[in-house]
This record gives sequence, C-alpha cells and structure tokens, in this order.
Amino acid sequence: MMDSPLLFDRVSKTFPRGRDSITALNQLSFTILQGKVTGLLGPDGSGKTTLIRLAAQLLLPDEGAIHLLGNSPTADVSHVFKQLGYMPQRFGLYEDLSVQENLTLYSHLQGLSKEESLSRQHELLKLTNLGPYGERRAGALSGGMKQKLGLACALLRIPQLLLLDEPTVGVDPMARRELWHIIQSLKNHGVTTLMSTAYFDEAEHCDQILLLHEGRLLIQDSPQQLMAALTGRTYLVSQISDHHPIRQLQEILRHRENVQDVRRVTEGIRVLIHKNRTVQQEKGETWLSVSPRFDDVFIDLLGSDGSVTQHPPSSFNTSYIPSPHQSVITVHELSKSFGQFEAVKNVSFTVNKGEIFGLLGANGAGKTTTFRMLCGLLPASSGLLHIDGIDMRHASSLARARLGYVSQKFSLYGNLSCDQNLHFFAAAYGLRGQTKKDRIQWALTEFDLHQYQYVNTDQLPLGIKQRLALSCALLHEPTILFLDEPTSGVDPLARREFWQRINLLASTGVTVLVTTHYMDEAEYCDRLVLMSLGEILAQGTPKEIRQLAKTSNLPEPTMEEAFISLITSHETDFLSHHE
Repeated sequence: MMDSPLLFDRVSKTFPRGRDSITALNQLSFTILQGKVTGLLGPDGSGKTTLIRLAAQLLLPDEGAIHLLGNSPTADVSHVFKQLGYMPQRFGLYEDLSVQENLTLYSHLQGLSKEESLSRQHELLKLTNLGPYGERRAGALSGGMKQKLGLACALLRIPQLLLLDEPTVGVDPMARRELWHIIQSLKNHGVTTLMSTAYFDEAEHCDQILLLHEGRLLIQDSPQQLMAALTGRTYLVSQISDHHPIRQLQEILRHRENVQDVRRVTEGIRVLIHKNRTVQQEKGETWLSVSPRFDDVFIDLLGSDGSVTQHPPSSFNTSYIPSPHQSVITVHELSKSFGQFEAVKNVSFTVNKGEIFGLLGANGAGKTTTFRMLCGLLPASSGLLHIDGIDMRHASSLARARLGYVSQKFSLYGNLSCDQNLHFFAAAYGLRGQTKKDRIQWALTEFDLHQYQYVNTDQLPLGIKQRLALSCALLHEPTILFLDEPTSGVDPLARREFWQRINLLASTGVTVLVTTHYMDEAEYCDRLVLMSLGEILAQGTPKEIRQLAKTSNLPEPTMEEAFISLITSHETDFLSHHE
C-alpha cells in the first residue's frame, strides 16, 4: 500500500547492549491508515521507540526499507521533514525559556514566517489551555503542561504525519484527557498519527492497533475487533458477603484453575479465563459475564499466568489484615513553603501497618513534596511527622533504616551495572558479609535480573529498571515502603507484575505508601488521600472517594471521573475566591 503515510518493509535494527547485542526490530512490515490514529503497544523492549525514531528518520535501518509519506527509501526526503511532526518521550523544551519563547524558537526552527508564527501560536495556546501561562518559565510547568507545550511545539506547522512516543506518560488524568482530545481533533485536519501508549483506555480509542513483541509485529487490527474475539471469557467477580478481604479474594482467584488473569477494578475483580475453559465457582461468589476490554487482549496475547512467586520473610504472616489501631505513619498539619510559595498546606493523615495507602493529585498538587518530607529527604516547615514512632523532624536517620524508597525517576546509577547498583545499595543500607551476598542473590533471582546482571542501568528497558529499583529498596527488608510514581511509563505487563509483588508484601504486614497517576492503581489501595493545590481535598477508601463525586449526571463515577470532578471543582472554587 504505497499511498500509506508510513510503510515498513522487512525492517530490522540491532543495537549493542553490554557485552552482547540486541535486535530491537526483526523483519518488521506494516502500513498505517491515512488520517487516522494508530496506537503502538507492546512490552518494554519490544521496539516501540526504535520504530518511531526510524519513522522520524533519526535512525537508519540495518535491513529493509521505510517509505515515508509516499517517498521511496532512496529518495531525498529532506523536504518531507516539514510535513512531519515528532515528539519524543522526553521532549527537548528549553526550561529557562518561557512558554511563549519556546514556541517562538520552534517556529523559527520550522521556518514559519512571523505572521504564520503568531497566528499558529495563538491557536495552539488556546487549544492547549496554556494561554494564561505564556510568560511562565517552561521548567516551572507541571508535567502535564510540559507535555502540552511539547505537543504544541510539534504542531506549529500542521504535519501530514505526527509521531508521538508515549506523550501522556507521567501526566495526571486531567492533562491526559486534554492531550488525547487534542490528538483526536487533529483528524479533522487530515493528520495521520502514530502514537505509542501505555494506557489501555487510549488504545481503545485508536482506529487501529500495532502490537509489537520482541521486535516483531504480533497483530494489527482495530481494538474493537481484537476485543470482540474474547467475548465469553471475561467476568466480574464479587462476594455475596465480605468473607475475604478484596485483596485476598484477588489472590484466591489468581491461583484458581483455568484463570488466565485477574485484576482489581471499581466493581470487584475482573477475571479472564483461558480459551475454551470453564472455572469452578465457589460458594459466596457472584460471577457476571462482562464485555472484554483491551487489557484482556494484551494479557491474552502477551501474558503468561501472571503469577509472581515471591518468598516473604518467615517472620511475617502472609495473610496479614491491616488494623486501624496500628498506625505506623502519623502526619498532622504538615506544611512546606519555598519562599512565599506554599507547596503543602496543613496536611494530616495516618497510615496503618500493612496498608497500601495512596497519595493522588494533579501534577503540582504537592504529592512529591509531601512524599519527600515523609522519607526524610526534605525538611518540613511546620507540623508533626512520625514514622514508626520516630519524629522525622529530629531523628530521621533512625527511621530511614526501616524504610525502602523507590523514587519517581528511579535513584539508580546509569553508568553502573545491575550488579554494581545492588552492591552499592546493599552497602548503603549497612549490609555486610554473607548477609549482603545472600540478599543480592535473592534480588537477582527473585526479580529475574541474572540476564541483566552486567548491563549498565541506562541501557535497560524501563520495566527492568523498575524491577531493579524495587529490589534495591527491599535489600534491607524494610517494614515501610515508599513508592513515588513507580510505574510511570512502565509497560502494562510490568505494572501487573509490580502490583502483585506489592500486594504480597502488604499481605506480610509491610506498609506501603504510593503515589500514582494510574487510576486503576488507585483501586489497589486500602485507603487514599486526594490532594489539590497543596491541600487534602478528600480521604478514605476508593469507594468513599468515588461516592464524594456522585451526582445525578454521574451516578456511578469511576475513580478517574471522581478524580477529575473533585479536583476541577476545588480548583474552580479556589480561583473564584482569589480573583
């Protein structure tokens, strides 16, 4: 199909990795639909970013041919660049320049006249809702605003083909919804979009899907056709009574014969069963047949049984149930100011032993600042903060020995191998001799890192980095685990595996405090707080948070709908009181 905006014909690409080499793409062939949105999905390391960089002419294939916008592979395609839009994972904004200055700079780089530039900038500032922030320094923008500015810079000249490498990673649900609206609206201008994504709800809104695995095209079809193929294999399971805590019911179902996958959702537990199989339903359970989702397609095509065999410390009971009388984290009227700016304002909550406790909020809500104070990495301006009975404002070093911490960008050393990172963190946590050797071997085995043992961390796929970061945080067997957006940008299979591990740790009595932008992950929390503009807007169980957003127009809100509704309402009230 030579009239396709993008055609790959048996394309291969290989890169060096450590002492070996890795084939990123292997004899890959496909075309995409003119004027439509094509979603690119696959596990970490499947070749998504390599594919997009090849399409953007930033890499050359080792084998095969790429036809871009109808041009032959041997033709001079320099003129095509004006018809091509590209936004990488980490867009090259100039953080010391303002929003307006970045747009002006990229207008010059794209050869727009002054009149074209001013007209287009005005349109894009309105489209992205960045108009009020034109003079703000790009480095001071929230994650969602940065992504919208990056997309605006890529759209200054309306392209025929737009290439987006995970444009919505790391942004809150409101910004993600705005970005997706912009992407969909481009179809009205005849723009063809190829975008990689880690969100299944975005995949469902694409016109077609390219699913990669180990550098090969596993399947290409519309999401509707892919989901329809699983009809009759997906169920929603709930309990007639609270015989088991929801987390335990999830694990019971996971290990039941013929069950391929389970995941916790708003209404209960979604179950995918193996093809042409039936499942024995136990007394007290209600099984309701439901329509397949793209999550189910992804797991059916790429997942195994999904089980994680982790051996928790023998000193813990693996069926631990949190008690409201065993609080291990106490926060009372905690505040943090940077000059005149109040990042966190009088925040109060408690976290109980063995709980999974979530901190939610839009970009810039104060989650990470709160998190860093909890970990002893940032001093509080005022308030009370106790971790396991220790006052973090005066004796934080005592509490740190009981904490494990996985930061937002993973605090790993990119120029060190997996093995060297493990040795460094083991020593930092005070492990010595045989204990240190045993724990490092445990990490390599438990997290399946042996094949990456001598590979530098900056060469690892994101999901493997996440595994390594979590293994480093668990080397000293902490009783409290802090996770700051640990799954941002990680592929769905790695996210599923990660949460199995977290659920298992919580079931042993480990206390987990987590921030996340994935609203399905909010459902995994026992309790959570919702932050907006540095304050706690709501707190309670996921069900209680959803109920707060219940209206006649939104009788059964999802967590994402509740998140957007509550925060939008709070920010609107704030602005009306400060005008």
